[in-house]
Amino acid sequence: MPVGLFRVCLLVITAIVNHPLFFPKENGTVPESTEEIIQKMKQREESLRLEQLRLEREIADQEATQKALEKAAVVVEESKEEKVRWDMWTALSMVIFLLIELWRQDFQEGNWQDVGGEEDDMAVLGKAFKGVAFPNKAVLASFYEKRILGTTGDMARMREMVEGFADDLLEALRSVCNRDADMEVEDCMGVGSMYENWRVRKPFVCDLIVPFAPPEPYCFRCQAWCSGDSFPPDEQGYGTVKVCRADEDTAGCICDKTKLGEDMLCLLHSQVSSTRPSSEMEDLLCFKNTQYLDADQVMKWFQIAVTKAWNRISHKYEFDLSFSLLDSPGALKIKFKSGKSIAFNLTPVVQYENSDVYFISHFPRSSLAADMPSSTHWFLTFAVYERRFIQLVSKTLPANACHVSCLQILSFLHGKQCSLTGPSGLTNYHLKTVLLHLLQARPSQDWAPEKLEARLQDMLKFLEKCLHEKKLYHFFIGNGNVPAELGFPIIFQRAEPLNLFRPFVLRRDIYRKMVDTFHEMLRNMSALISEYTVHIPLAHTNGIRKEPL
Repeated sequence: MPVGLFRVCLLVITAIVNHPLFFPKENGTVPESTEEIIQKMKQREESLRLEQLRLEREIADQEATQKALEKAAVVVEESKEEKVRWDMWTALSMVIFLLIELWRQDFQEGNWQDVGGEEDDMAVLGKAFKGVAFPNKAVLASFYEKRILGTTGDMARMREMVEGFADDLLEALRSVCNRDADMEVEDCMGVGSMYENWRVRKPFVCDLIVPFAPPEPYCFRCQAWCSGDSFPPDEQGYGTVKVCRADEDTAGCICDKTKLGEDMLCLLHSQVSSTRPSSEMEDLLCFKNTQYLDADQVMKWFQIAVTKAWNRISHKYEFDLSFSLLDSPGALKIKFKSGKSIAFNLTPVVQYENSDVYFISHFPRSSLAADMPSSTHWFLTFAVYERRFIQLVSKTLPANACHVSCLQILSFLHGKQCSLTGPSGLTNYHLKTVLLHLLQARPSQDWAPEKLEARLQDMLKFLEKCLHEKKLYHFFIGNGNVPAELGFPIIFQRAEPLNLFRPFVLRRDIYRKMVDTFHEMLRNMSALISEYTVHIPLAHTNGIRKEPL
């Protein structure tokens, strides 16, 4: 019984304890905690989604940056490859240009070949001259005998007479000059067409050059402008002549080429020795306040000296002497009582070192030095070496060679054309330069007398090419193939070639006139030659008979 009662009481107590209303607070919090957990889980999910979006954006940015870097690298690589290709094309272009320039240099040195082949196939000279008939050998032979040889027979007597009178005049000039103060005059030398036996046009004029030197203790120091970058291209072929004391050594010193300043002094040359009184240098025919020889003052002094010398010896001669041209200070004319006259040029020159190259103040009847930049700029002349070269080559040519005949005929045709259409920039010196180049390029047997027609065509073809390219190079300056027998100075052989046609590159009016004159000469050539051609005997058609000049 008690046990049963105990069990009933325990059951009641357990029921009371486990009844829901017994702990209302604790049992009511369960639903509220679940909602908070769900809310927090949603917030966490949202934050994770935002973080994922941020990470995705960062990854996308990194990928874009990587792609941009890769693209830039590709562009740089392509630019490098393109640059390499461009450098290769540039290098190839330079190589091609150098090869062309080397070929042109070979042509300048005289490696000119006759591309026409057979001589009889050359009926015309070039594309611009189709239809121009060239005189045959028989016509040229008759023309040469009648017109050239018939008018040049008295040149030898004229040269002898002029040289004798010039020697007498210079001897008198030495006697009237003050040996201690005036320039010392040396013996004259004949140069040019009269002494190279190709002068054809009258009046015949002898060209004589007279070297002179300063009185003791002075000397001339010459500087030639042939190569280097210290002078403008327009002044190539010129030079200066400085008057110095013989004991003054200026080699290697730049005090005369540079302004040292007022507070600086050259250790080699004191101010006392380097500064000359102005009057003393002017007495030595120098430009004002300089030590450089003035060409204008030299010509004035020479004219005065020649006048005094003629007054001393005029009683010995039965003719008068006068200066014939105002623009050519050395142009003299002998007038006989019979009315006849003889013209000649006596031009003072300065010797370049110990060679036969000279500085000349004026070119008589020539446009080579028409635009002299300054009276202290002297032009180089190689006339003595040109005469010697022709004489040297003539010894190796066949008897009665046609080289002089070619130059005479071409000079005659050019002179006749200029008398019809007026003078042009083309001169006899240009024609002579063409001959010198061909004499060096062609073998000796090509100048046999029966090849006059072919060689005359060669000269015209060569001149046509030079006119087209506006390039005719000086024969001596820059020519490394000058015969050693001439003793030509090596400094001029190693210099840059001098283009005689360079002045016409910018002066298109003169160039156009020169080309037109050449074309007209070609078209009128047959008519001009036929005008002086006589009946041709049959015997003359087999060869050319010439008389020695």
